[in-house]
Amino acid sequence: MAISAIKMNSDAVDVETTDSVLRVTLADGRELSAPLEWFPRLRDATAEQRGHWRLIGGGEGIHWPDVDEDIAVATLLRA
Repeated sequence: MAISAIKMNSDAVDVETTDSVLRVTLADGRELSAPLEWFPRLRDATAEQRGHWRLIGGGEGIHWPDVDEDIAVATLLRA
């Protein structure tokens, strides 16, 4: 019996925030979530500021220029 390997790709492809949660969708379909409480700059930002983000390093991280916050996907995976 053959076993097929699943290729994991931990690059971020999408980001969503609520008033209490950061959600990151990865290229391989996984979704990570973390409480905004862990990230005080994002927690204290407005919804508009949290919505203004960009991927950095080809999806290895996320940058919010309005609040000068960077979060690495690897950090979320270790949490």
